[in-house]
Amino acid sequence: LETLLTIAELNDFQANPTRAAFGTCLEAEQEGGRGVIAKMMVQNGTLRVGDVIVCGAAYGRVKAMYDTLRPRVRVDEAGPSTPVNLVGLDVPPEAGEAFYVLDDIAQAREIAEQRQHRTRTEGLSGFTPKVSFEEFQRRLQEGRLGQPDERVTLNLIIRADVRGSIEAIQKELQKLEHPEVQVRVLQASVGGVTTGDVTLASASEAIIVGFNVIPDEAARTLSEERGVEIRRYDIIYKVTDDIKAMLEGKLKPEERVVELGRAIVKQVFQISRVGTVAGCYVVQGAIERGCRIRVNRDGRTIGDYPLDTLRRVRDDVKEVTRGLECGIKLSSFDDIKQDDVLEAYKIEEVARTL
Repeated sequence: LETLLTIAELNDFQANPTRAAFGTCLEAEQEGGRGVIAKMMVQNGTLRVGDVIVCGAAYGRVKAMYDTLRPRVRVDEAGPSTPVNLVGLDVPPEAGEAFYVLDDIAQAREIAEQRQHRTRTEGLSGFTPKVSFEEFQRRLQEGRLGQPDERVTLNLIIRADVRGSIEAIQKELQKLEHPEVQVRVLQASVGGVTTGDVTLASASEAIIVGFNVIPDEAARTLSEERGVEIRRYDIIYKVTDDIKAMLEGKLKPEERVVELGRAIVKQVFQISRVGTVAGCYVVQGAIERGCRIRVNRDGRTIGDYPLDTLRRVRDDVKEVTRGLECGIKLSSFDDIKQDDVLEAYKIEEVARTL
């Protein structure tokens, strides 16, 4: 602190309390009955009740200001380096946005609407994802460099109690990176879930995430009519856990070959109206109904076919284990011969994770 004071004294840093105020938004939230409450730090000039301000995409006339240490105490003005809780903005601004005092409300509205339009356009038109060097090389090798992103997208609309919650959620969502799936936040704002959010979610197949907020009755009714999912949370890690699970659900399952068993063809039978049936002896593992069979002859694989019928004596069975004899008929293959080795296997789908 002493160092800062010394530097300020040497550089003769001074504020001008007579000029129009400007500063920074520290936090903002929507309160029922009071509207938007924004905590502002005045950096220069003097902010007064009645001033017209613009802060990011928010604007309005200062209706009231309160001491940040004594929230019930009103103040009429705030000079340089003074934090205040301000009432009067139309929407909650983002933390870190600069605010300025303007001459009239029309000018402030025009600036705010231009910024809102730009933000909305950027959100709905997509974004340019960051591509790692490894991803760049992969696309180059596959001849997909310059082509549109083919990842499966999970669209989200975020509503939260304060801007800080939104920023924390978005920061965690940025960690959920994968070459096949991605999260796209269409809109993130402070306040309860509205019918406008539901309409946008319905049109874009998005999920609405509500953090410490609830939908109003009209939004709840409309979401039920349109089949829009509204998920409510009060802990950030639960948000990211759920979103991660949803992304993993969109990943194509991994196929894994599971070897089941081996059988040797001891005798071949030609049965009318049935075809070729192989009398086999199971030497390893088990042969299961619904599996696939690799046919090996003279040390090499000559074909791969679905198992059509599996019998033990005269009965259809689900499984024949090692040391037992069975009858096997393959689908679309009758050229089976004595001493052929049949390898049974199945393909399992394994869920993948991020």
